[in-house]
Parts: sequence; structure tokens; C-alpha cells
Amino acid sequence: MKVITGDNPVVAETVCRELDVPSGGTLTGAEIEALDDDELDRAVVEASIFARVSPEQKARILSAQRRSGSAVAFLGDGVNDALALHHADVGISVDSATDVAKDAADIILLEQDLDVLADGVAEGRRIFANTIKYVLMGTSSNFGNMFSVTVAAAFLPFLPMLPFQILLNNLLYDSSQMTIPTDRVDEEQLARPSHWDITFIRRFMLRFGPISSLFDFATFGVMLWGFNATAPEFRSGWFVESLATQTLIVFVIRTRRVPFFRSRPSRPLLVSVISVVIVGAIIPQSPLNETLGFAPLPITFFAVLVAFVVAYLVCVEVAKYFFYREHPITNKRPLRRGRSHRINRLASRWSHHAEL
Repeated sequence: MKVITGDNPVVAETVCRELDVPSGGTLTGAEIEALDDDELDRAVVEASIFARVSPEQKARILSAQRRSGSAVAFLGDGVNDALALHHADVGISVDSATDVAKDAADIILLEQDLDVLADGVAEGRRIFANTIKYVLMGTSSNFGNMFSVTVAAAFLPFLPMLPFQILLNNLLYDSSQMTIPTDRVDEEQLARPSHWDITFIRRFMLRFGPISSLFDFATFGVMLWGFNATAPEFRSGWFVESLATQTLIVFVIRTRRVPFFRSRPSRPLLVSVISVVIVGAIIPQSPLNETLGFAPLPITFFAVLVAFVVAYLVCVEVAKYFFYREHPITNKRPLRRGRSHRINRLASRWSHHAEL
């Protein structure tokens, strides 16, 4: 943390000492004025108190701090802070600040408590992490299922699954994922900011989608040659297997850790996923099976299903281990907002009519 103020350096040092803020040295505005940008970059790393500085010098200090690789937040409430608020990655002001400062800020605190910022950041990272869980699971499972349908349709004399059955499968699948927002998030995912990475999602989809297809093909073989299944029986078997694998996989994908042992899902997620798998297994055995185009499955199929599901989850867990070894969490420089972000944010209140 660094203190930038227009007050006397002695006053600034005294206040920091009373607040137990460690001091790495003090620079005054006159000293800063004598430094070029390279010298200021080096000085900003060491010094922690900047006193008697002008608004332009505040902006120079923030720019130097950003060039060092840091994401910079600036808290100010006066007219003289507006320029620095513009140059920060995140400008923070308070409700009692001047109108100029509040217009320049990204965040306005309604309470005199910085903890709300930390809580907001943590909650935002938790929401983003849970959103990515659904995206990774949905893209990989849908890619695998579509590949399986394409191959099966090319060789089977009947549709591998009827359109209504696909819709029912998707309805049950999405119902099980409605509780993902309640899920726990691992500490390492909250420790640093994340960002949308379509390349990472594509690699994940291409790595894990084919694994799903392999077990679909294994189910096709068991149904055709193991049980001599008719078309309704074949559809029933794949419906149950597809629903079980693509819903239970959330327990593996939701964390980079070993699931259940080192990272436990939330209770609502656990209950919803297990419930949907049970409902999916019951539907072909229910009185509605003929109406829905299904047929009852033999008990031995469910024994094979359990073996397939366990093998599938183990394979995905092993693949996940090697995948994340190739794509570890790194301490890269934090993402910083460019000048265009500031201009677009300030102009947004007047530009929304142009989009109509």
C-alpha cells in the first residue's frame, strides 16, 4: 500500500506511523519533478509515501506503479484526485466525495469500510469460477454427444435417440446444474483474478469431449451385441448412460483437486445431480416409457452402467491431472484496463441511445 497526498510529508509520515503502515521512504512533489520516468519507476518501487504532490504527479506515480507490473487501485475523494482516479485500473471514491471524484471513479463506497471491496472481489471470483464450471462441462459433454450422434446415425438403421428424448435429456441435465451457483470454490481460484479464455475452453472441450464419446460407443456396443437391443431399448440405454455421465462429471470438472477428498461439492449440487441420475434411470422403467419411446432395461444393464460410469470418472480424473499439468495456474501479471476502457465507461451514459 502507498499513500499519495498533497499534505506536508511530516504529517503524512506521522499518520502512517500511528496507523502502523510500514514506510519504505518518502518522496515529495519537488523530488518527483526532478525525476524522469525511468528514475520514477525505480523510486516508486521503494517509496511508500508521496507528499506535497500535484494532481499530475499523482497520475505519474500511478502510471509508474502500473509499469512495474501491478494492477493499481486508487482511493480518493477530492477534485485533485480525479486525474489519478482516471489513471488507476480501479478508481475508488466515497459517497461524500466531490462530484468530480465520483464521476471519475469506478466504485463508490456507500459505507466507510474497505472490507466490502474484498467481499465483492471474492464473490465476483466465486461467481466467475462457478460459471466456468458449467461452460467447461457443457461444451465438453455436448461436443462428445454430438460426435456420438453423428457416428451412430451413420451406421445405425434407426435414430440413436428421438428428438423429444434429446430434449428431455437436456432438460434433466440442465435441471441438475441449476445448483452450481451454490457450489464451493477452491481457495486457489479465489486467490487471483481469472478471465475469459476461449482458447483454454476449446482445448478443454477437445480433450474431454472424445472421452465421453468413447464411453458412448462402448454403450452402443453393449446394447447392440451384448443385449441385442431393439431401437427403443437402445435409446433407453443410451439415454440413461448419457445422462449419468454428463451430469456426474460435474464432480470431477468442478475442481482442479481430487474431488470429494480434497474438494467437496455443495449439498444442493450433490442432491440435484444424484436426483436427476435416479430420475433418468427410472424413466425407461416407468409406465410412461412407451409414451416417451423407451423400453424397460434389464437389471444387468445397470450393473454395466455403474462400471462404465466409474471407469469414465476415473478416466476423466486422470486426463484432468495431465491437462492441468500442461495448463497450471500461473502468477502472470494481473489484467489491466487500457485507456479505451476509461473512455468507454465515461461515455456509456451518453452513448446508450446510439445503440437503439
